[in-house]
Amino acid sequence: MGKSPSHRSPATASWRTRCAAATAGALLAVSMLAGGAPSARAQDNGRVADMRAFAIAPGPLTVTLNRFASAAGINLSYDAAQLADVRSDGLHGSYSVADGFRVLLAGSGLEAVPMAGGGYTVRRVAVQGGLAPDTLPEVLVIGKHDSEPPPLAGGQVAQGVRLGLLGNTDNMDAPFNAVGYTAEFIENQQARTVGDVLANDASVRYVSQPGGILDAFSIRGFPVGNGNFGEIAFDGVYGVASNYRVSTSYVERVELIKGPTAMLIGMAPSGSVGGGINILPKRAGSVDISRVTADYAAASQFGGSVDISRRLGGARPFGIRFNGSYLGGGTALDNQSRRATSGALALDVIDQRERISAPSRLLHIVPGIAVPEAPDGRRNISQPWEQSHIRDNSLLFRAEYDVANGVTCFANGGGGQTRVARLFAITPTIIDAAGDVAVTDSNYRFHVARVSADTGLRARFETGPVSHQLSVVASGYHDRLGRSFNTASTTSLTNLYAPAMLPFQDVPAPSSVPTVSKTTLAGVALADTLSVLDRRLQLTLGLRHQRVQSDNVNPDGAPGSRYDQGAWTPLVGLVVRPWQAVSFYANRIEGLSKGDIAPGSAGNAGEVFAPYKSRQYEVGVKLEQGGMRATLSAFQITKPGGELAGSMFAINGEQRNRGLEFGLYGEPTRHVRLLASATLLDATITRDADAGTVGKTAIGAPRLQVNFGAEWDAVWLPGLTLSGALAYTGRQYVDQSNTQSVPAWTRVDLGARYRTRVAGKETTFRLAVRNVFDRHYWAAVDSYGGLAIAEPRALMLSATAAF
Repeated sequence: MGKSPSHRSPATASWRTRCAAATAGALLAVSMLAGGAPSARAQDNGRVADMRAFAIAPGPLTVTLNRFASAAGINLSYDAAQLADVRSDGLHGSYSVADGFRVLLAGSGLEAVPMAGGGYTVRRVAVQGGLAPDTLPEVLVIGKHDSEPPPLAGGQVAQGVRLGLLGNTDNMDAPFNAVGYTAEFIENQQARTVGDVLANDASVRYVSQPGGILDAFSIRGFPVGNGNFGEIAFDGVYGVASNYRVSTSYVERVELIKGPTAMLIGMAPSGSVGGGINILPKRAGSVDISRVTADYAAASQFGGSVDISRRLGGARPFGIRFNGSYLGGGTALDNQSRRATSGALALDVIDQRERISAPSRLLHIVPGIAVPEAPDGRRNISQPWEQSHIRDNSLLFRAEYDVANGVTCFANGGGGQTRVARLFAITPTIIDAAGDVAVTDSNYRFHVARVSADTGLRARFETGPVSHQLSVVASGYHDRLGRSFNTASTTSLTNLYAPAMLPFQDVPAPSSVPTVSKTTLAGVALADTLSVLDRRLQLTLGLRHQRVQSDNVNPDGAPGSRYDQGAWTPLVGLVVRPWQAVSFYANRIEGLSKGDIAPGSAGNAGEVFAPYKSRQYEVGVKLEQGGMRATLSAFQITKPGGELAGSMFAINGEQRNRGLEFGLYGEPTRHVRLLASATLLDATITRDADAGTVGKTAIGAPRLQVNFGAEWDAVWLPGLTLSGALAYTGRQYVDQSNTQSVPAWTRVDLGARYRTRVAGKETTFRLAVRNVFDRHYWAAVDSYGGLAIAEPRALMLSATAAF
């Protein structure tokens, strides 16, 4: 995190001014309106003159200070390392800002000092004859609407998330159920990919095959990610993150927004409905970093990573950060080896490569037979000569400028390209209860190019007793997909429990990779959060217009079918905070996905249908007390779908998912951290051309999902932390008629880490064992009925040293 706007150097301000020129003139008109709005409270050097009521519970000092700054509407800076392990008795009653700080900091040896440009900074109490010997460096933490949210007590999740159009939002002020996992949690868990991180939430299930080529998810019972287009936003922008798998080596935070996000982030390239995923990249902070990590994973994979961050210049206005990682060798699956590399340089340039021999795939099953028992996860039906090579390159440029007090304009632009070459069986199919599998190899080439940009403005102003947080944005996205393949003329047989060594299939690579489709998404959006009574009542209203254009290209290069439709997606969100520690919320929001074009076999062939709108209604409550956050929510999402009914293609299908979600995060007491969640889901087919499937449970949607994780700092050996996690998933159906299913499963993971000093350098050793009891089970079912085998027991080791 960098310095507050008032401390930017002239050179930096000039650079950001030039970048902001990309913002449209219409947006600047809004800034003039906002800049002229009267202020409801006079402020002098960040001091709020009036008294106000506070109800801040006891807890870690960082948590109570952040809550105080947010409630008082002030900027606050401090060095989090200096405040570690310091607790506060909280604040209850009516206080001025200065008096409130004195109560919160009583007995800590710290004081809050007004800054010349506004706001406060926390430092050691001044000594007689001068300042304290170690005046703290300034680090912007909270107060500005779009500042990065600090971590909740325990450091595993953040206190807020970036809600796309709405910017960074404190979780208690968000009219959604969302969670952001921190870099500290990612490192301690030894999570290699974003999929490893999201698997800790019971609303999400990781539906990819261990040893496979991509990450795919199910959120609130709906699929997210299909491997062709990036469904994960990178710093709020689609089209930059990897199409197939996102490494965590350069990720600062992984954010999960549950429910449709078309209004907040824009329509995802493939139209996700159950939730949105956003990653924030690591960037240079106020403290220089030099870290080296050595890794060991699974059977014989070795590698490491580096993290180097520096700020440059006399006033250190510029920052640069590099993250690089490598992991290669044999995996826990038979015949398989994997080599993955990534490099990221903020501002933000990413190169990510992955080479897998004997890549595994989801298994399909013919209708009418019982699903066989799951095999040992080490068994791999893929052949050593089968290969997958994936390379992702991406670039993102971000700029913002504070046009006036409370008015910020921004512009983002970037894109990426993916190159895929692979030779393997596309859809291995189980053909009998004995576990025999039919495989047909194909030699595939994919080329995907993506470009994305947005520009907009955020303004904070007041009209009488009503405070506004206004956001306006215009966005665009374009992708081009090239695809070609050759398929073997023969089909071979192998077996789940005794994989056969099959002869090499000489399938030639395609001679060219022609473009098969182009898609353009364009949209404009406006949202305003109105608040009264010191933000105890907040109403968010928003509206986005999204236009979807898609052109298909015939194999001979001639233009094919064309899709060009638009849709409006509204948002209504309400937050009521009767007490500082309690937040009730509700929302009505929509998801958006491209409508179908009636196929050539239909009587209405070529008819273009409007984008599908999925609607969500949600209510919930959040409680934060003593370093803990608890959430409880109830939701309903309906998603329409097209299908062939007789000779006509029509929008006859609908899936309705209703659910209850519970979450518990934070530090209930010193030395103990919890991360727990549960989802009770009713995913039902409510409309279908086949009346026999109406009322059936949707494919791959278990009724109950539970995650529970805990950490304990061993008091008898300072620096040692022990951890454990449990995951449960209920029965899942493989077919829409609910005649085939996979049983419920439970997995247990254990871990430990030890923080010490080696040769004078702070060093952390980590150990994790996944699937401790080596259970064999079908881990997940995707929306097409594909089966994922569970990961076998796997050992992971790492050592990180800071220089």
